[in-house]
Amino acid sequence: MTSVLGHLEPKSVWKYFEEICKIPRPSKKEEKIIAYLVDFAKAQKLEYKTDDLNNVLISKPATKGYENRKTVVLQSHLDMVGEKNSDTKHDFEKDAILPRIDGELVYATGTTLGADDGIGIAAQMAILVADDIPHGPIECLFTVDEETGLTGAFGLQPGFFEAKTLINLDSEDWGEIFIGCAGGRDTKAEFTFTKYPVPCAMSFYRIAVTGLQGGHSGDEIHNGLGNSIKIVNRFILETREKYSVFVSDINGGNARNAIPREAFATLLVNEKHAADFEDFVKIFNKNLRNELCVTAPDLKIEVEKTEKPEFIIDLTTQAKLSMAIAACPHGEQAWSQTLDNLVETSTNLATIKTEGDKVLIGTSQRSSIQSKLDDMVHTVQSVFKLAGAKVISSDGYPGWEPNPDSEIVRISEASYKRLFNSDPEVKAIHAGLECGLIGVKYPGIDMVSIGPDIKGAHTPEERINIQTTIDFWELLLDMLKNIPIK
Repeated sequence: MTSVLGHLEPKSVWKYFEEICKIPRPSKKEEKIIAYLVDFAKAQKLEYKTDDLNNVLISKPATKGYENRKTVVLQSHLDMVGEKNSDTKHDFEKDAILPRIDGELVYATGTTLGADDGIGIAAQMAILVADDIPHGPIECLFTVDEETGLTGAFGLQPGFFEAKTLINLDSEDWGEIFIGCAGGRDTKAEFTFTKYPVPCAMSFYRIAVTGLQGGHSGDEIHNGLGNSIKIVNRFILETREKYSVFVSDINGGNARNAIPREAFATLLVNEKHAADFEDFVKIFNKNLRNELCVTAPDLKIEVEKTEKPEFIIDLTTQAKLSMAIAACPHGEQAWSQTLDNLVETSTNLATIKTEGDKVLIGTSQRSSIQSKLDDMVHTVQSVFKLAGAKVISSDGYPGWEPNPDSEIVRISEASYKRLFNSDPEVKAIHAGLECGLIGVKYPGIDMVSIGPDIKGAHTPEERINIQTTIDFWELLLDMLKNIPIK
């Protein structure tokens, strides 16, 4: 197969990234990429090991003259978020990601690209295979299931790696050096309903909300990108009594850490109101496109006739479900009072699925302050408990407290200034990084997070900037070259 990315610089990084794209690696299904890395380590005659969760560690000795430098662990995660457009046929457990170049950017074709965090994996592999990069002893840590629960980082055991300095390769904003992150928890709600028979004299419709940009629920939660679940539910609320609308099912969103881009519902409308209902769709569409004209210019709200469903959700549950979704907060809830332009607390209404006699709702909460995180969880819990749903919240993961005076932060700043003749932004991020958990498992470890520009993560519009990938690579190599003596 002809290479699409092989001519790009740095060649070794893009070579491995393109190979990684061929290997299915959705969250909790990382077996193939794990086997690939083990085979790679064997072929390169490098020491490797795995733990009970299948986290992988590959070690490489120092290059000549750097044997006395401190050991550094480079860290990335193996899984990717599998998001696709509804009209794209793709099985994330079987099919390769198809990268394409568009100007200065690399996209996938109708799916997420997996640059989050495939580019980190590729950079690690390029360093492990190189014989012309000066560095001290290196450990490369590859963790599993970061995207759905940070499972690999949660399960790390003390002593799995030896380094006291860690460079995380999972950031997505070039020119920014991250030294802290938010903690997070997930909250799930479950509504159990009774299947009622379909009433007589009804017309049947399928409503589809598509064309929203979606995005990472940490990085982009404050951008007003539109939430497809909220929009579908709003439509139901505005039509239910006016046009005698009943709900058979509602589905939307795919991942806890992605703002939902698409949502769908099967609706029943009293025949005598069908024409008025169809006219209202046009009004609703116009209003929403006007509201979201900047952040969602491609928004589509379409209603088409469909086949008769097998049942409707009982009316009591319909009402409670719609009101709970309407009341459930979504988006940024508070901004940091200590750091400029940083979201402190947020919540994401992420997924809704109709399965059997249940409607399942997934949400995620983030905050850089633990007490505010817990309060946000209680707020979301209360909304769904008041509506009669069964509610469960995860224990979550801790934040990463910034340490601006750390050694590796100073090294990264100095390298950036030396290479690019400007100052990087040193900041915390609202998204979750594994650094918080690793810091708990390895007290006192010195950490920093860097990466190239990746936009639209967790959506089919995910893209990585080619020039910033070159810059990221140069920064990483300069940092390794300047790791101090033990």
